[in-house]
Amino acid sequence: MKSALLAAALLTAALASHAQTASAAFPYEADGSTAADASSEYLAAKARWHNELAAFARADQQQFPPPGGVVFVGSSTVRMWTRLAQDFAHVPGGVVNRGFGGSTLADCSLFARELVVRYKPRQVMVYAGDNDLAEGRTPLQVLESFARFANTVRAELPNTRISFISVKPSPSREHLMPQIRETNHVVSAYLNLLPNSEYIDIHTPMLGADGRPRPELFRGDKLHMTDEGYRLWQSVIAAHLPGAVPAPIAPPAPAPGASLP
Repeated sequence: MKSALLAAALLTAALASHAQTASAAFPYEADGSTAADASSEYLAAKARWHNELAAFARADQQQFPPPGGVVFVGSSTVRMWTRLAQDFAHVPGGVVNRGFGGSTLADCSLFARELVVRYKPRQVMVYAGDNDLAEGRTPLQVLESFARFANTVRAELPNTRISFISVKPSPSREHLMPQIRETNHVVSAYLNLLPNSEYIDIHTPMLGADGRPRPELFRGDKLHMTDEGYRLWQSVIAAHLPGAVPAPIAPPAPAPGASLP
């Protein structure tokens, strides 16, 4: 516990001191290539995700999302949420789905401008990290990617709320459960130090009484979610979005001996 908090604190301090440098590393290309594109990592990621980025660009040309909404960004769990707009129809300004299947949190940090900053949202919901772990990255490397993502967003959108949806416990990745729990732990600790941010725990409600992933929430591949899984996510995430409808307040119990109306 203490080691995770210390690691998060040290990483926060280190990345915060270089926020402007990190922010300038991968600027959004509004008018073509720039000198900052020299990053081989960025260029490689851009080539790898060319089709997905092009599809987002075409969607923006058809109808550019208004500012002030909520952007969901991340891996296939976000991309496959086909009812995202309907599930959160109450959100002022609407929601934007910028999930791209197979992506990592490292990819999201590289494309934070293309996928988040350009839309000027009031809030960004991030779900990624499990693919990073599956590729062999450590929980602290996942945390570093998330912190770089957060710093890039904050540098240009200081008032945008940053929400991290915890890494889910997929049955196909049960062998990674220790790393998944540690990732959720260190990211949560980091967010405790970051103003106007939050950690959203979907990991716990996706576990059964035996502490294992609930099979009914997952498709046959034991990785992606069923409709029931998305309904669970909707029920958890809705309270963290603008325009959320508060739960009804139960009337106070009558005093002993009082007559009912």
